[in-house]
Amino acid sequence: MALNGRSVTILGAGVAGLSVARAMALRGAKVTVLEQASEISEIGAGLQISPNGAAVLKALGLGEALEAVSTRAAGVELRNGADGRLVTRLDVARLRPQQGYHFLHRADLIALLLDGARAAGVELRLLQKVERIDLSGQKPKLVMTTGAEEEIDLLIGADGLHSPARAALNGPMAPFFTRQVAWRALVPCDPSDPAMAEVHMAPGRHLVSYPLRGGTMRNIVAVEERDRWVDEGWSLRDDPMELRLAFEKFSPRVRGWLDQVEDVWLWGIFRHPVAKSWFKVLPEGALAILGDAAHPMLPFLAQGASVALEDAWVLAEALDRQSNDTAAMRAYQATRGPRAARVVDAANANAKNYHLAGAKRAAAHMVIRLGGKIAPAAALKRFDWLYNHDVTKPH
Repeated sequence: MALNGRSVTILGAGVAGLSVARAMALRGAKVTVLEQASEISEIGAGLQISPNGAAVLKALGLGEALEAVSTRAAGVELRNGADGRLVTRLDVARLRPQQGYHFLHRADLIALLLDGARAAGVELRLLQKVERIDLSGQKPKLVMTTGAEEEIDLLIGADGLHSPARAALNGPMAPFFTRQVAWRALVPCDPSDPAMAEVHMAPGRHLVSYPLRGGTMRNIVAVEERDRWVDEGWSLRDDPMELRLAFEKFSPRVRGWLDQVEDVWLWGIFRHPVAKSWFKVLPEGALAILGDAAHPMLPFLAQGASVALEDAWVLAEALDRQSNDTAAMRAYQATRGPRAARVVDAANANAKNYHLAGAKRAAAHMVIRLGGKIAPAAALKRFDWLYNHDVTKPH
């Protein structure tokens, strides 16, 4: 196999980076992951792994670890924001018992991926900040912020939204502010609450919540449309009162959650185009990107982690099975590009649907409510293209 004994350097110790590191190391590659942070710490909050992502973790030998740290979702509820009235419920555990929809803390997913990478022999190097990547020579060259330079045989950019790897392949790309901001917070949860993802919808705003860590913690993501610009990223701490005021007209259930918020983070939601070029093959080396570096997506379909896992599997498999890097990279982008674009478009559509107002909102809710009563499995079937897709099986 082509990866056996090959030296691979991966930028970024997030979901994409650690999963592709294990995928390649299991195929015999000598893998080093470069991470700019000083430690792999407990950052972020909740995320979801749908069946398409869970299939990759299982194929990587991490299925049991996923079950141990996650909560199996019973379903999804869409509710009217003002009074909490149920619009529809998707009972995924009942309708799709063979599939796993998982809620978990991002830190727990990173920990299991890091353990898996290290168990496969991956080396992790911290405090490795990349200034830029030079693709003008025989091999990709890393130029670090310290001034150090290093040529790499096979370089994989899993370095997120502000990826130097993406910039090296595609040049600078200015993101588009969506006129939406989001707060993220964690509050205590009653372990007896059902393992439901709840989406509370109102004109111009919505709030998503689900339990984490055995039902002891509740994840909250609250989105509001606004014209004021907020920086992209997770570094802006906000006053919990701002969050409460933004959702003061929501149901008592939602307000009760928000009354418990002590720490909250605010970020601006930006739309980035799917990268045109996902790779470049040089005379003696190659660069490829995956995850957010290739296709940043809005959070309204909860697919960021799962699609990154898919990328990791497909990229490792292509590099291991194809006869040369050019063939492998072309197969990788041809496979992943259209699917990533479709997921991005679906997430963009959800952003609009959650915030409908007036007659459009009333009509849409009536259709959804009626459909949920007449054909409860139909709504899930609409997303079979997403959740039933298993990249680990031959297609």
